[in-house]
Amino acid sequence: MRIGAVIFLCLPDPFNGISVCNTGSKHHCRCQKQFLHDRTSLFLGHILGTDLPLIKHDAASLGKSRRICQTARQQPEPVMILYPAIDLKDGNCVRLLRGDMAAATVFGTDPAAQARAFQDAGCQWVHLVDLNGAFAGTPVNAAAVEAILAAITVPAQLGGGIRDMATIAHWLDRGLARVILGTAAVEDPALVRAAARAYPGKIAVGIDARAGRVATKGWATETDIMVTDLARSFEDAGVAAIIYTDIDRDGAMGGPNIAATEALARAVSIPVIASGGVSSLADLIALRDTGTIAGAISGRALYDGAIDLAQALTVLAHPQD
Repeated sequence: MRIGAVIFLCLPDPFNGISVCNTGSKHHCRCQKQFLHDRTSLFLGHILGTDLPLIKHDAASLGKSRRICQTARQQPEPVMILYPAIDLKDGNCVRLLRGDMAAATVFGTDPAAQARAFQDAGCQWVHLVDLNGAFAGTPVNAAAVEAILAAITVPAQLGGGIRDMATIAHWLDRGLARVILGTAAVEDPALVRAAARAYPGKIAVGIDARAGRVATKGWATETDIMVTDLARSFEDAGVAAIIYTDIDRDGAMGGPNIAATEALARAVSIPVIASGGVSSLADLIALRDTGTIAGAISGRALYDGAIDLAQALTVLAHPQD
């Protein structure tokens, strides 16, 4: 009997009553696709009296996919996403003051444990920055990033030193959910466009600025490019988000530049994530209440306890009162 003949047999549906994963979320449920493929292969093999090849799954990868689905099913979609930041310098969790590598405060020596703590607290994303890589132009804290990816099931985004397609592919293949291109967005915009086409939904543009002008290479090089002009140049590129950092606010605990961030969010159709200076629950509420900002990144305030993470996640799960 040929495979094509099976459709005329009026046999029972092999998937009837089987519920593999129904998160109702935007997460890609790879575990469901793999399960259904195997179920199909076994069913047809039984009908045909032969064994059909099954996909060879990596047990850890499949298990992680299932855990991601379970996590997505348990957590509601927030009004504005809070991205806890893990900035990596020499393998440690640090925070800089206004982008100065010499003014780094070490908050932990086990980045993977910190990422897991954020996940266990209910965070739905983790924001990673390879600070050494941003200055070197190539990944430096790869071991720490890979340890983080192995420790968590929630999606993570990474920026710093990612400036070619091979590096983009490397990190996405390792399980990273989103790559952030900053310097490359200024120096090689064609790379951003090509990457966005190749990896839909997985490429973000990082725009770091002082006084409205874009800075690159770990914030060490200032340009004459205006933030809004750069953002608008990628309107048709298909990037997933723009991460806007006001450098003068970063790590200073003085509050984010809400006016500039909101203006940028209203100027483009691309979702905008605020970064730099988010230091209190009031800051998060103010960003949320603009109604235009998709997310906010915070680091030092979470480590210092200035923001109660559980309270922040609860507040951001609801719209403006």
